Amino acid sequence: MINILLYVLIFLSFVCFIRILFGPSMADRMVAIDIFGTLVVGICVLLVYKTGRLFLIDIAIAWILLSFIGTITLAKYLTRKKLDE
Repeated sequence: MINILLYVLIFLSFVCFIRILFGPSMADRMVAIDIFGTLVVGICVLLVYKTGRLFLIDIAIAWILLSFIGTITLAKYLTRKKLDE
């Protein structure tokens, strides 16, 4: 069952990656990047459950923090505001 979920998340990650590359607008690409980050964290959690290697939790936490900061930065850039506002 875990293997099936892992394959589904990997497939959905590739779909999001295609949306990032060929998205019709910048907002679609931004949403796809955010979803891609969430899917990577899900893959890390399933791999922790399957293999028992706990360092993947640290990677997942770092990935989600970087994804959050990137989303905030991109949103500020698209609204043409400075980062200190």
